[in-house]
Amino acid sequence: MKNGGELLQETKERHGPAPLAWLFRSGLLLLAAVVTALSLAPGARAAEQSRDDDTRYVIPLGQAVGIKLFSQGVLVIGLSDISTSQGLASPAKACGLREGDVITHINEEKVDSIEEVQTILQTLDGGDMELSVLRQEKSLEMTTKAAQCSTDGAYKLGAWIRDSMAGIGTLTFVEPSTGLFGTLGHGINDVDTSVLMTLQSGGVTPATIAGVVKGMDGRPGELRGAFSSAEDLGTLFANTERGVFGRMTDPAGFVGQPVPVADPGKVREGAATILANVEGDAVEEYTVEILKVFRDASDTRDLMLKVTDRRLLDRTGGIVQGMSGSPILQDGKLVGAVTHVLVDHADRGYGIFAQHMLEAAEKAG
Repeated sequence: MKNGGELLQETKERHGPAPLAWLFRSGLLLLAAVVTALSLAPGARAAEQSRDDDTRYVIPLGQAVGIKLFSQGVLVIGLSDISTSQGLASPAKACGLREGDVITHINEEKVDSIEEVQTILQTLDGGDMELSVLRQEKSLEMTTKAAQCSTDGAYKLGAWIRDSMAGIGTLTFVEPSTGLFGTLGHGINDVDTSVLMTLQSGGVTPATIAGVVKGMDGRPGELRGAFSSAEDLGTLFANTERGVFGRMTDPAGFVGQPVPVADPGKVREGAATILANVEGDAVEEYTVEILKVFRDASDTRDLMLKVTDRRLLDRTGGIVQGMSGSPILQDGKLVGAVTHVLVDHADRGYGIFAQHMLEAAEKAG
């Protein structure tokens, strides 16, 4: 598993997203800790409510969690040359592989991990192999041979690959009747290639926030936390541009009052609140102002908001990395989730409509 940190995306005023700040297995070890059972926003245990229409009711959460994602296939994040007895060689370059490609099969054998690829390369002993590759949803077939490295004798492809990610994010909601949950409000993209990771499996685990790097204009802050890899709260079924979704193992274990999901057309500029976990495992409610509503946004920037709560400004400087997924509430309804921090304005950020997250979950499910 590649280990990770914050999951909040950054953006400048020009709205250009910056890469997610992930840490990977090839680099650093995960700061992991066994934490206590998840503690959610205060409120009574969810009870069934009578409904006169088709409005969806969910429990807004705001709890930090660890997110583990294992990819479908292996992602090519870089190409390199191999020292061989005949000089430098790169089978990956020679056959046409590119950064961002996903290798799904070798000689019709499915591969989902670095270890599986390495085993096949050594078994083939430099023989011909056919790669099945996905490139921007297009299927390609490539034929090549692994080169034997003169340094260690191993057969190599000349491609750096990645098969998993892990990091801290924030749960947005859980639907008590189905166990459906949403988090982040945006997808998990590879830090090197910016490609949306294809999901094979994954889950969310309890987490605790151990510290905060306070945000400043021009320098985004971040939440620093740890999570337990031994306990899964739920399993993932989709990694989409509008959020990461799954189902909770025990939906009844989540406390809080269900609220209706707001119709995007009725969301207004003005006072609102967010639920955020910026210390330990405690979720608190903070005041914000929705500065602008974008009715026709094509990405995850449906709202611009500004933190007005002095408590949160004193703790974090505003919106920081790791708060991605924090629920936005207005008039007793779930409006959306925080998705981006404005690098040049630490007290401001963007959010996605909750209804858009639910639509993405239903489409993926």
